[in-house]
Amino acid sequence: MAPRVDIDLAKIADNARALVSLAADSGISITGVTKAALGMPELGRALLGAGARRLGDSRIENIERLRDAGIDAPIVLLRSPMMSQVERVVRSADISCNTEPTVLTALSAASRSVGVSHGVLLMVELGDLREGIRPSDLCAVVETTLALPGITLDGIGTNLACRSGIAPDQEKMDELSQLADRVESTFGITLDLVSGGNSANLPWLMTSPDTGRVNDLRLGESILLGLEPLHRTPLTGLHQDAITITAEVIESKRKPSVPWGVAAQGAFGVQLPAVDRGEIWQTIVALGHQDTDPGGLSPPDGVRILGASSDHLVLETPDHVVPGDVIVFRPDYGAFVRAMTSPFLAHDVPGAGFEPARSQRSRGV
Repeated sequence: MAPRVDIDLAKIADNARALVSLAADSGISITGVTKAALGMPELGRALLGAGARRLGDSRIENIERLRDAGIDAPIVLLRSPMMSQVERVVRSADISCNTEPTVLTALSAASRSVGVSHGVLLMVELGDLREGIRPSDLCAVVETTLALPGITLDGIGTNLACRSGIAPDQEKMDELSQLADRVESTFGITLDLVSGGNSANLPWLMTSPDTGRVNDLRLGESILLGLEPLHRTPLTGLHQDAITITAEVIESKRKPSVPWGVAAQGAFGVQLPAVDRGEIWQTIVALGHQDTDPGGLSPPDGVRILGASSDHLVLETPDHVVPGDVIVFRPDYGAFVRAMTSPFLAHDVPGAGFEPARSQRSRGV
């Protein structure tokens, strides 16, 4: 059935084992991130089976899905909790990433109401300008956290190379280690977690002579796609084909290589430059912007992506392709996330079963 996302858990587990082993050599544990797969329980189990110390996800809905599936391993909420969800957070997540004192106060109240102790990871801003407490304000927020009942300060962390592409290099990681030392010496406590970042930290990990206080990395993209995100470089020994997207051909015809008529904006406001190469085989698959990020798809050898609309991905193929046949693409991280979120793509996980697209389930298929 197409369109669909194919997820090879055996290859993902291989990738996870290799990265867990690499990090362990530096005394670093791995938080396996499930958010790209919407908290898929089968992925969570594969990551834990491969040696991940805990799971991480940015949506409480995904964490609840993992819990409902019987996974009782430690789980971290990777995004600061919404005030409207604090009770759900303390019920399902062991730890949450935090930056706002008002949210910490709400977590404290929710934890006491539910009767649990909730762990807190304070996120520090080190330059990427996504989330984080400025280093000069960190001790004040630590003091607030330590004074609140019902929550515990488990550690500090940072996030880089997500919004602005700022690399988590040795200088940034040294600064995080120094902040951990400052917090411990100021308050006479020990931080269990110093979470250095995400898959973008792997080039630093593989070249650093001293990883300092960092003892946790939150890995998703590198495990799923076998790449490091800073330059999308394949990681040696890892699978880059664990995830593919399969789409069905709906048209294949000889057509001119350039459009004709008065040119204006297309549906997505983009005019693609065209070089007249005469007639070509133009093939269309049933996949578009509503399903994935077309710019993040790598087609098979000999196939070129020409453009896309909401529902059509237009390709140049070497010759005619029979409607009903399928073409398989490798997605980048953004294309995979959007494909998993689309209600129109089914999910095929060998060994775990087939999950129809939500639009089909709504009709009882």
